[in-house]
Amino acid sequence: MHPAPSPADAGAVSVVVIGHDDAAHVADAVRSALGQGPAVREVVAVDDRSTDGSAELLERLAATEPRLRVVRLPVNSGGCGTPRNTGLDATAAPYVMFLDSDDVLPPGAVDALLAAARTTDAQVTGGLCVRRELPSGREVPWEPALYASPAVVARPADRPRLVRDTLSVNKLYATDFLRAHGIRFPEGRFPYEDMVFTARVWAAAPRVALVPDRVYVWHVRRAAPRLSISLDRAGVDNWRARTHACRTAHAILLDAGEKGLARAVRAKFLDHDLRMYVRELPLRDEAYRRAWWTHTREHLAEYDAADRSGDPAAPGMLLARVLLASPEPRDLPRLRELAARPARLCPPYARTPDGTPCWSAELPEVTLETLPERPVPLLPLAVDAELRTRTRLLRLRLHELYGTAGRAGPVDAEVVWRHRDRAGLALRRTVPLRPAADGAWTAATPVPLERLASLGTGAWDLRLSLRFRDGATRTVSAHALTGPGLLRPRAVPSPRHGLILVRPYATHGGALALRVAAGAQGAGRILTGRLRRRLP
Repeated sequence: MHPAPSPADAGAVSVVVIGHDDAAHVADAVRSALGQGPAVREVVAVDDRSTDGSAELLERLAATEPRLRVVRLPVNSGGCGTPRNTGLDATAAPYVMFLDSDDVLPPGAVDALLAAARTTDAQVTGGLCVRRELPSGREVPWEPALYASPAVVARPADRPRLVRDTLSVNKLYATDFLRAHGIRFPEGRFPYEDMVFTARVWAAAPRVALVPDRVYVWHVRRAAPRLSISLDRAGVDNWRARTHACRTAHAILLDAGEKGLARAVRAKFLDHDLRMYVRELPLRDEAYRRAWWTHTREHLAEYDAADRSGDPAAPGMLLARVLLASPEPRDLPRLRELAARPARLCPPYARTPDGTPCWSAELPEVTLETLPERPVPLLPLAVDAELRTRTRLLRLRLHELYGTAGRAGPVDAEVVWRHRDRAGLALRRTVPLRPAADGAWTAATPVPLERLASLGTGAWDLRLSLRFRDGATRTVSAHALTGPGLLRPRAVPSPRHGLILVRPYATHGGALALRVAAGAQGAGRILTGRLRRRLP
């Protein structure tokens, strides 16, 4: 816990709130900033030429709140950078934060950041951001490993993982530090401007403090009429904008002499950005796939030997190697599985003529000779999940992976059904893994539909924790088999609920999940939602 704010902290922080045509949410964002208490000297709300009454709403709020100032841009900038720069220029406090109009600051966020900044003399202080899925309310922490405990980093090069947190909004900045180094956002329409801004921040080598407190709530509205840039990924131009931002961030750090951080930016691209978009490739049409594949190969061709010096069997690195080896899109279902979290390397398991493991017989040059050397917790083990709702039986099959699983000795699997929208709600059961004649390991267990339906309507994700002979464990998701009779929705009679509707499906990453509803009313809600998704 940080010490309570002192009277000297009053008025120390300016919060810049930006928005465009977001009258439904901007007042909540502004109130969350004003509600931080006396440490907030002012809230500068920059309206990016809205046409939905947002600016007028802000003016009415400002008439009753002396700490709120409204700045209206004369023309729409087309992005987030210009309004943030405008707000930064207008601030007068020693510290500044940024807030988007559709998000909120949780209570105590400013006090936690300010206390850490004051006690550590940090120019940049970061805290935990959570992504809150709406309307479910499910929260997923962003880069939680960075904010697991309080820390002070003398310079970003001492903690290269900082480049993975590309958000600008979960941090408190010393205003003079930003101005002295000329650190600003890209102007105009520049998607993923945060990547460039944070690269400029790290390039200036600030003293950084990290706190485990929740300091920002990022609202994710996937059903919104107008998707945010980070969610609107259906067009290949979004991917081009993302690679451009990553390339720009890399160049900024390289020009600043921060070679380690620049290399970390490219490692982050392989492990995060590339994997995310590969998971979605099977959802796109042929024209998108070809354009995406060509552009990605061009981008990856810029990587030098140092960028490729990591483990060639790591999922992101292996994806890149397959892309560079093949001029045309190929193996998309298998690549999607490899891009999943955790990664799954599904069969076939090919070898070169001399016996070296490789990606496939068609791409023998993509070798996997280092894969058997990976420790069990990092192996991309593949488990198939077969679910027939008629029998309510889940069958699991762990594939051998070039002898790695056999040497480790699979013992059992903890089967975990975890509710997607209710943190901590899970059902667990451990089942033995038995060797099969073909060298795999199998297990079977009933699906506890009655318990799942009683605990909560909605989506349940399947996770497995595999235990091996020496006590090592590997958490994996299960690849959903999609053959005849599988993944078929079914209404199951229930002594307690009368009826349970169960709909198995494969997630974007190919993993097995269930939607469960109890009773005719709950089943009706799921069926109605399904029909709506199918209608144009």
